[in-house]
Amino acid sequence: MYQPGVLRRRPNSWAPWAVASVVTAVLLALAVTIGLVYFLAYGQKIHYYQTSFQIPSVAYDPELSVEQSKRRTDLKEEVSDEIDGIFLRSSLNHHYIKSHVANFRPSNDGLKADVLFKFKFPSNKADTLKGQAGNVLHKKLRSTPSFLKIDNSLPYLREMNAVQAEHILNSNCGVGMEYPTMARIADGQTASKANWPWQASLQVEGIHFCGASLISAEWLLTAAHCFDTYKNPKLWTVSFGTTLSPPLMRRKVQSVMVHENYAAHRHEDDIAVIKLSTPVLFSEDVHRVCLPDATFKVLPKRKVFVTGWGALKASGPFPNSLQQVEVEVISNDVCNQVPVYGGAVASGMICAGFLTGKRDACE
Repeated sequence: MYQPGVLRRRPNSWAPWAVASVVTAVLLALAVTIGLVYFLAYGQKIHYYQTSFQIPSVAYDPELSVEQSKRRTDLKEEVSDEIDGIFLRSSLNHHYIKSHVANFRPSNDGLKADVLFKFKFPSNKADTLKGQAGNVLHKKLRSTPSFLKIDNSLPYLREMNAVQAEHILNSNCGVGMEYPTMARIADGQTASKANWPWQASLQVEGIHFCGASLISAEWLLTAAHCFDTYKNPKLWTVSFGTTLSPPLMRRKVQSVMVHENYAAHRHEDDIAVIKLSTPVLFSEDVHRVCLPDATFKVLPKRKVFVTGWGALKASGPFPNSLQQVEVEVISNDVCNQVPVYGGAVASGMICAGFLTGKRDACE
C-alpha cells in the first residue's frame, strides 16, 4: 500500500539578533555577579571602632566637660595627634582615616579619654586588620613613651554601627567641611552643601518662611518675628539640606519659645527657639552650630557670612538652593548715624553689610 510521505517541519531557528541579545544578557548577568562577589570580598568598607585610654598625667578638671574650653580643645588635639602619629607611621597608614575624642571623664588613675576610630578595610580582611589595629596600639603604647596608657578594664577595639559613629564624629559644633567662597545672596550664587550643615528651613505647608540654625540634636535658633502670623507649632515643619526640594530630611515642630520681651512693633529681642518632635542624627551634612559665650563681641571690619533662601530680588521668588553672602561687620555707632539707620540699631543687635551697598542679604 502506498504510504504518503510525512512532511517534517524544520525546527525554528533563532534570528541572529535574538541570539546576540541572549548572549549579551547572560554575559551581563555574569559580569554583575562577578563584580558583586568581588566587591563583597575585596571592596573597601568603612569600619568604626571605639576604645578608651588612661591619661595618668592629667587630673580631671570640670573645664574638660566645657565643649569650647581651651583646655578641652587643646587636650583633644593632643590625643588625636598622638593616635594619628601611631597609625600613620604603621603598616595600616593607608587604611586609617581619623580618630575623634568623644569624651573626657574622671577615673581612679587621672583621666579617661573615650576615642572613636574610623578605618577603611577590604571586606574580606576586616577582622584581621581590626586585630592588627589593636596590636599596633598595644605595641606602640607599651614600647614607646606616651602620655596615653591602655585601659585594660574594657575590650580593646569595640565595633560601632555607622549611624551612631557618624553622629559622634559630627557632634562637634560649628565645623563646615569647606571654607565658603565669595557669593551674593542677591546675585543668586549658591552655597556648597558642605559649608553650612546647621542651616535649616522653617516651612508652613511646605513653603519656606524663615531660616534657622541647628544648635543641638533637637533645638534650633531663629527669629521671633517668624511666628507673628503663624503661632501654632503644628503648622510648621523644618527641612535640612541645601535644597528646599528635595530636602535632605524633614522634622515636625513640637514647640516654639519666643523671647519674653519680644514685641512685633519693635526689633529688639527678636529671637526664638524651636524644639523638634524627633531629634536629628548628626552627619557630615547635618550638624549643629556653636553658640558664642555671652561675653563674645563681634569686632568691626570682621568678615561674616549671611546664609538663607531669601528672595534674590525684591518681590522675587525664593531660590531652591541655599544662598550665601560675605559681608563686613559695621560698628553700631556708625550704623546709628542719621544717614544710615538713625539710631534704630540697639545694643543687642549686630550691624553688617557695606555702607556703599556692595553686597547684602537682600536688595
